[in-house]
Amino acid sequence: MAIPIPAIGGAQLPSAVDGATSAKAPASGGGFGKALAGALDDLTATQNQATDQAQQLATGQAKDISGVVMSVEKASLELQLAVQLRNKGVEAYQEIFRMQV
Repeated sequence: MAIPIPAIGGAQLPSAVDGATSAKAPASGGGFGKALAGALDDLTATQNQATDQAQQLATGQAKDISGVVMSVEKASLELQLAVQLRNKGVEAYQEIFRMQV
C-alpha cells in the first residue's frame, strides 16, 4: 500500500494503489477556481507567518532560530512553486492561443 505524500500547502496528493491512480474529487465541489483561491490564501498565510517570525527573530523575541529559518524557506519554496505554476499556465494559454482552427 502506498503512503500519501504531503504537499507543501498541507494538501494530500493522490497516491498510486496497486498500479491504479485514484484521484480524489474535492468534497465541497468548488472547482478549480476555488482550489486556486484556497492555495493562494495558504501561500499568503505562510508568507505572513514567515514575516512575523523573522520580525520576532530580529527583535529578539524568537528563541528557535532553526524554526524561523524553516518557516522562511518553506514560504520561499511555496512562492517559487506558485511562480512556476503561473509560468506553466501562461505557456499553456499561449500555446492554445497559437493553435490554428
